Amino acid sequence: MNHQIDVSSSTAQAEPVEACPEPGRRAQRPPQGERIFSLPIRVYWEGGAGGIVFYANYLKFFERARTEWLRSLGIGQQALREQTGGMFVVSETAVKYHRPARLDDELLVTARLQESGRASLTIAQQAWRKTGGEPELLCEGRIRIGWVSANSMKPERIPGSILETLTY
Repeated sequence: MNHQIDVSSSTAQAEPVEACPEPGRRAQRPPQGERIFSLPIRVYWEGGAGGIVFYANYLKFFERARTEWLRSLGIGQQALREQTGGMFVVSETAVKYHRPARLDDELLVTARLQESGRASLTIAQQAWRKTGGEPELLCEGRIRIGWVSANSMKPERIPGSILETLTY
């Protein structure tokens, strides 16, 4: 079964799109019941040489999608810090680039929880280009985020209520 990616909407949504469990593996359908968040993004001038998106900007796209994914679940970063005294920080990234995005491309950037632990989460992310036919996978990555005390920046356990929200 093929899932179409629609980036015509300006609102973020969770929908079943193709997912890749690890960079380098062929895109495939996510397991049944898996939730994937998607965020439409239009490429403005993010380019470097040759008019293509500079590779580091995909990490910015991924950050935006992760932040909006958390917000869609009622987990606002600022409120989270104020209420719990903790916050998420990126501790590790693994990114594979397949094709470049260009000025004015319509992208769909996805985020899904791949793995959860007591103090960290691994998020699988992808950037797709909307085309006239099948969408094209441009970039995929695994981002590990850790929970730390906002004051000391030392690792701590993720509050149970947050884990419960993310893994329901």
